[in-house]
Amino acid sequence: MHGPQGGLDICCTAAKAASSPALYFLTMPDPIPTEIRLRRVSRLLEVSFSDGAHYQLPFEYLRVHSPSAEVKGHGPGQEVLVRGKGKVLIVAVEQVGQYAVKLVFDDGHDTGLYTWQYLAELGREHEQKWARYLERCAQAAPAKSAAP
Repeated sequence: MHGPQGGLDICCTAAKAASSPALYFLTMPDPIPTEIRLRRVSRLLEVSFSDGAHYQLPFEYLRVHSPSAEVKGHGPGQEVLVRGKGKVLIVAVEQVGQYAVKLVFDDGHDTGLYTWQYLAELGREHEQKWARYLERCAQAAPAKSAAP
């Protein structure tokens, strides 16, 4: 929400414990992308946010961290380890309302909405999430080959 000067409003909410004075927590609105660029040659989705953050997210990273039920499952412990997506491309970026984009991958995957909040999280936590993904791949049984 924009204030009268064009800046962002900061909202305060109060939480009061029975025996303590009111505590005030500042809440900031989620960052909103100001620019999203698809870089096919380098296989990166560049996202710039209203808070000044800028991220370069590899297509493979976005595919294996898709927010879809196919990847995330329908509940805790149902996540699916997606591998073999090093050469995946994003063929389209479709805006969904004022809160998300749908990424269409060349492997046919096109479910899952990447909300602004989730894109910012993927950017902020890129190193940690990618390291965890690589650990999971190393711990998983090798993919079965079609060759005898």
